[in-house]
Amino acid sequence: QVQLVESGGGLVQAGGSLRLSCAASGSIFSINAMAWYRQAPGKQRELVARITSGDSTNYADSVKGRFTISRDNAKNTTYLQMNSLKPEDTAVYYCNAWVVANGFEEYWGQGTQVTVSS
Repeated sequence: QVQLVESGGGLVQAGGSLRLSCAASGSIFSINAMAWYRQAPGKQRELVARITSGDSTNYADSVKGRFTISRDNAKNTTYLQMNSLKPEDTAVYYCNAWVVANGFEEYWGQGTQVTVSS
C-alpha cells in the first residue's frame, strides 16, 4: 500500500512564505510525475504545479514566479515552496503522484490547509 503524507500547511499573512512537503511511502518501485493541486471552498480542484521524473516542471499561471516545485527522488518526496502568498492562495493543498508499485497507479494525499490572511 502506498501513502502520500503532506505537511507544512498553516496560517500566514499575505506576502509571506510556506513550504509544503509530501512524502510517499510503501512498496514503491519508482515514482513518475508528482504534483500539487489545491481546492478552495466552492471551487473545483485545480493543478498548481507538476514535476516529472526528469524534473520538467509546469505551473498554473496564477502561481508562476511565486511557487517552486521540486523533488528528492532518494526520499520519494516532493516540495512546494510558496512565496509572496496572496489571500486567493487559500485552499486545501493536495499532493498527487503516479507510482509504480503493484501496478502503475495514481495516489493522493489527505490534504493540508493553507490560509493566507490579508
